Amino acid sequence: MKLSIVIPCFNEENTIIDILKLVKKNPYKDIEIIVVDDFSKDNTRKILSENRQYYDVLELHDQNRGKGSAIRTGLNRVSGEIVLIQDADLEYDPNEYLDLLGPILNNKADVVYGSRFQGGKPHRILYFWHTIGNKFLTLFSNMFTNLNLTDMECCYKVFRSDIIKKIKLKENRFGFEPEVTAKIAKLNCRIYEVGVSYYGRTYKEGKKIGWKDGISAIICIIKYGIFSK
Repeated sequence: MKLSIVIPCFNEENTIIDILKLVKKNPYKDIEIIVVDDFSKDNTRKILSENRQYYDVLELHDQNRGKGSAIRTGLNRVSGEIVLIQDADLEYDPNEYLDLLGPILNNKADVVYGSRFQGGKPHRILYFWHTIGNKFLTLFSNMFTNLNLTDMECCYKVFRSDIIKKIKLKENRFGFEPEVTAKIAKLNCRIYEVGVSYYGRTYKEGKKIGWKDGISAIICIIKYGIFSK
């Protein structure tokens, strides 16, 4: 089964080539790599244009639209039977793809979420309130979806392509996470969770998500959990 890896990126000049090299070297070899640059203002686009050997498809947004929009653009170019979302920073390790793919390859799951909060993988110690916020948003999301996820906000999400293509996604920014979770739950899919390592970064190192995105996530959880299909 071919794995399509969608990599949204914005201002990741310091990490984009490193993450692409790691993705290329991951232990699962039947892959296509789809990069979507969300109108980066640094040298990300220049770096990508000079290193085409590290990806199969490059999409360029003509304005900054957000992670959710970049993911939608990438999904339109998917040709594999499985889709995996990979951030363009170095917070998550592509060497763990086989762990994430296992439940789908073994026909046990339709969707697999990574979790930074379970398993014995390395986890960088950073912000207390970010951890509390992530756990609160996961709990709040679970109340509406009746799932028992431990890390709804984790970057690593893997889908059978026929499942994710059934869903009409709308959110442009980080609201992608609660939106796709609510809509997946309504499909009554087989959902698994796999512990992953987490090499988090600070705001000085390029972290982008902030408290306003947390407020937006709460709104999305309610919106898609109750009112929207």
